[in-house]
Amino acid sequence: MAWRSCSVLCRLTGGDPFLCSVRGGSRWPHSFQQRSGFRKASKKPEPKKPEDPVPAHTESSEAAFQNRAPLQPPVTPQRPFGRLVRPFLFTVGFTGSSFGLAAIWQYESLKSRVQSYFDGLRDDWLEKVRPQKRGDVRKEINQWWNSLSEGQKTVTGIIASNAVVFCCWRVPSLQRFMVRYFTSNPASKSLCSPMLLSTFSHFSFFHMAANMYVLWSFSTSAVSMLGREQFMAVYLSAGVISTFVSYVCKTATGRFSPSLGASGAIMTILAAVCTKMPEARLAIIFLPMFTFTAGNALKAIVAMDTAGLVLGWKFFDHAAHLGGALFGIWYILFGNDLIWKNREPFVKLWHELRTRSGGGGGPGGAV
Repeated sequence: MAWRSCSVLCRLTGGDPFLCSVRGGSRWPHSFQQRSGFRKASKKPEPKKPEDPVPAHTESSEAAFQNRAPLQPPVTPQRPFGRLVRPFLFTVGFTGSSFGLAAIWQYESLKSRVQSYFDGLRDDWLEKVRPQKRGDVRKEINQWWNSLSEGQKTVTGIIASNAVVFCCWRVPSLQRFMVRYFTSNPASKSLCSPMLLSTFSHFSFFHMAANMYVLWSFSTSAVSMLGREQFMAVYLSAGVISTFVSYVCKTATGRFSPSLGASGAIMTILAAVCTKMPEARLAIIFLPMFTFTAGNALKAIVAMDTAGLVLGWKFFDHAAHLGGALFGIWYILFGNDLIWKNREPFVKLWHELRTRSGGGGGPGGAV
């Protein structure tokens, strides 16, 4: 019946039977209903129904689609190298301040040695007159302290600081604070202070024990070679510089992860000693029967960290290790002559300031 009524209506209206054919069950268009009623009416634009298919491959439809939803290439997020400006300035400023304070420290130490010499003579005379105490804990500690070398005395404070920070990691209420300020990460909100604080931070006891053992082993040679004041300046600066190198590599590769530990600074001390004394014999604590030269050990360490950085090994922060080792090599070859041996104008300026403020009136007021 539907097809028959369709043909009747087509003959009455004079329409084309092909155009009047419809799919089964579909409703007639509004314009066709008006024509079938034998009334002429102006054609009104037929509203688009949601179910009507949109014609494809036409200029108007493509233009409308482009106006409605313009195609844009996927935006690749730029790596935030701008965040490294503050860490770079902090690295330069902290390194300069470390060596400047080390020069002042050495100046004050030389001044106090004259007074301490006479004080030492008086103390020795009093020690002979004063009766000896047996079982005195303080005396035992003093004897142990006096038995240490100058380098071991210097790094004792560093080891104690690392032990205190390690204990702080075990306090649950301090976890958030420790993660923010004692781990270095270029994606963190705190960028500058963790560059130094993370150098004294260890979460694993084995990690801390291994680093402190290496530092204790090389402390005597390093301090006798550099001096106490210069050693501290190199060590602290190495911690910040190695962390900055880690920041750069993490930002370049997009692998943001927190790091902590004194390995970068210790690598600087190790590399400095091995560069200064390449023929010295070294051995591994667990394999004392195998010995090797310091120069070969340094080459092996640099090669391993370079391979780890290129291949993307994630167990260690190889960028910090490599940055610390390269800084130690550079400082022995060039840095000592460029920085430490040119400290005399700064020391003279400090001496003039001390003299004007009246600090040079006592014993040893001029050096």
